[in-house]
Amino acid sequence: NTMSTITKKKTLKKVEEILNSPYILILENDDYNTFDWVIECLMKICGHELEQASQCAHLVHFTGRCDVKRGDHEVITKLYNKLKSAGLSVTMELS
Repeated sequence: NTMSTITKKKTLKKVEEILNSPYILILENDDYNTFDWVIECLMKICGHELEQASQCAHLVHFTGRCDVKRGDHEVITKLYNKLKSAGLSVTMELS
C-alpha cells in the first residue's frame, strides 16, 4: 500500500504545481523562423535542454503549437516578452 501512497503524493504534488502555475506559454508555428533558431531561443530563454527544445520545435512544426512553459503570471510574462523580442510567435493562456 505504500506504493499507492507514494503515487498519490506525487499526483497531488503535480496537481499543486499546476494550480500554482496557472499560466501556459504556447509557441505557435510560423513560416519564417528556422528550427535552429527556435531551439536556440527555447534553450536560452526557457532553459530547455536540447532534446526538450527540439521536441517542442518539431511539435510546433507538425501540430501548429506547443506548450513550452508553465508558471505564474510574472514568470510567463517575462518569457513571453523575451520570445516575442526574439521574433517567435507566442501566446499566453490560463490553464
